[in-house]
Amino acid sequence: MSDVTYLDHAATTPIRPAALTAWTQHAALVGNPSSLHNAGRASRRVVEEARESIAANLGVRPNDVVFTSGGTEADNIAIKGLYWLAVAGDSRRSTLVVSPTEHHAVLDAVEWLVASQGASVVWIPVDAQGLLDLDWLADFLAANANGVALVAAMWANNETGVTSPIEGIAALCAEYGVALHCDAVQGAPWLPAPGSWLSGPTSLAISGHKFGAPVGVGALILSGVTPEPLTHGGGQEIDVRSGTVATALIASMAAALDESCGRRSADKSRLADLTDALARALLTVAPDTILNVGDAPRLPNITSASFPGCKADSLLMLLDAANVACSAGSACTAGVPRPSHVLAAMGLSEDRATSSLRFSLGWNSTSADIAALSAALPAAIARSRQATSRTATSRAKVQVRP
Repeated sequence: MSDVTYLDHAATTPIRPAALTAWTQHAALVGNPSSLHNAGRASRRVVEEARESIAANLGVRPNDVVFTSGGTEADNIAIKGLYWLAVAGDSRRSTLVVSPTEHHAVLDAVEWLVASQGASVVWIPVDAQGLLDLDWLADFLAANANGVALVAAMWANNETGVTSPIEGIAALCAEYGVALHCDAVQGAPWLPAPGSWLSGPTSLAISGHKFGAPVGVGALILSGVTPEPLTHGGGQEIDVRSGTVATALIASMAAALDESCGRRSADKSRLADLTDALARALLTVAPDTILNVGDAPRLPNITSASFPGCKADSLLMLLDAANVACSAGSACTAGVPRPSHVLAAMGLSEDRATSSLRFSLGWNSTSADIAALSAALPAAIARSRQATSRTATSRAKVQVRP
C-alpha cells in the first residue's frame, strides 16, 4: 500500500502511531472491565482513564461519554432512543426534524422509525451549498415544538465537508425544549475547542477510525439525558449500551483523539493549505472542473468536485488503477449506482451529481499526494469521457431502433 496515493481519509484514516501503541499494549492483556478481580479492575482503570481523556478533549463530563462500536451505533442509539424517550413522555412528540444531508446512519434510522414506530419526519431545507435554513427551523419550532421528538443536524457533512451552525441550532432547540442530536463523526478531529458549543447538543456521535483509531470503536456523548437502549444485557455504559467493553479499542481511541486535538491548530492550517492546493490542481489539469462548495464554512480537508462528461464510478476506477484512492461519496453507500443524496439535496442535477468525486486529506497527507493526483487525473478524465460518450451513443441507438 506504500505506493498508493490515499485521498479518502473521510472514509477512514490510517491508525496513528500513538493509537496503535495503545491498542497493541492493551490487546495483549487479559481482563474484562466488569470483572471484580485484579485483572478486571486493571482493565476498568484503563477504560475510565480513556473516558476521562476523551471527555477532557471534548470539554464534557466523563459520565457523559458512552462507548459504542462506532458512529452508526451511536447515531442509532441517539435517534431511536431519544425518539422513544420523547414519545414515552408525551405521545404527541412523534415528529423528527432532520437535515436531508445527514449520513445514512441517521437517515435510515429515521426512516425505520417512520415505517415501524409511528414517527413522522419533516426535512429542514438546505441551500445550494448544503447549509441549513436557520430561519425556517426557528419558524417551524415556534409553531410546532410541542410535537417534535428531536432535531438531527450533523456538524460536518461527510461528502462536502460543509459545517452547520450548530450553536444556532442548539440555541433554538434549547429555547423550545427540543432534543438535538449531532452527528460529529466526520468532524471530530476539527471540533471547536472545549468550552464552546459542545454542551449544546443533547447527544453527539463520534467514531474513532475517522481520526486515527482502529475501526470498531466510537462514542455517544450525552448531555443530561439517558435514551432508551437498543440492546439489553449486562447494563454496561449506564445501561445505554450493553456488551463487554472493548478496553484496547477504547484506549486506542483516547490516544488518537488526544493526538488529534493536540495537533488541531497545526493540522488545520497545514491541511487547509493542502486542500487549497488540491483545488488549484484540479482546475489546472481540468479547467472545467466544478467545485461543489463555494465559500460555505467547511472542514479543512474535504473537496467535492464535479467533472463534466464523466461518470464518477468509471473515473474512480480509472484513478484507482493509477494507484490514486478517492471516493464517489460516502463509503457506506459505495457500489450503489445512484446520485448522492447530499448533492441532490443541494440541488445538483443528476448528471453533475453522478460526475462528482470526493477527495479528502488526513494527518499523514503531503504535497506529493496532490502531485500524484495531478499526474493521474487528465488521462482518467479522458478515458471516462470516452466511455460515457460511447454509453450515451449506444443508448440513443437502442431508443431509436424500430
